[in-house]
Amino acid sequence: MKEFDLNRRIFAEALGTGILVATVVGSGIMGAMLADGNDAIALLGNTAATGAILVVLILMFGPISGAHFNPAVTVALAVRGIFPKGETGPYIFAQIVGGLLGTLLAHFMFELEPFTLSTNSRTGISQWGAEVVAAFGLVATILGCIRFRPEAVPYAVGLFITAGYWFTSSTSFANPAVAIARALTDTFSGIRPIDVPAFIIAELIGAVLAALVFAWLLKPAEETE
Repeated sequence: MKEFDLNRRIFAEALGTGILVATVVGSGIMGAMLADGNDAIALLGNTAATGAILVVLILMFGPISGAHFNPAVTVALAVRGIFPKGETGPYIFAQIVGGLLGTLLAHFMFELEPFTLSTNSRTGISQWGAEVVAAFGLVATILGCIRFRPEAVPYAVGLFITAGYWFTSSTSFANPAVAIARALTDTFSGIRPIDVPAFIIAELIGAVLAALVFAWLLKPAEETE
């Protein structure tokens, strides 16, 4: 990663997040179109596409920027001390801008208005709790794999999010940039803008909690004596 300057790294973050959001939103639109009202089938298509593209994107952009594509991941890695705190701002800005462009791209491909405010309600303590769990699990997956199996990170992240779509009541957003971008699509994957702040808070809580727990969990025995 050090061989690439900050401009290239934040561009990679914007591009990767954009492709991720275009996949999430686009596959949601396609799934809803083909499922004929069957939300389970639509969600299955949405899940498969998202999990698959995460593997591809992390393999592609990981060597350039670390392939965060997610402000919660960036913050968690900074808390752990394995990402420069001074670069969190540019990374997060790039991720949010990239996510918005991803929604725009998905809408363009399906001949929709550039942005449409979502009316899809996603709120309540159960969904907020689910986002804490989703973000905690995502960051835990990343930190555990970085420590023991770094080559497995792309596949582990893709598999965790694939599972998270189905075992969390919120369908595992686990990503503030994605949540913001999905507020601007009134399609299958959307979320009402009013529901986004609570999702972001829950995601950041889960990510930071995972960073703190794994800072302790992964500390070698000789450092604790």
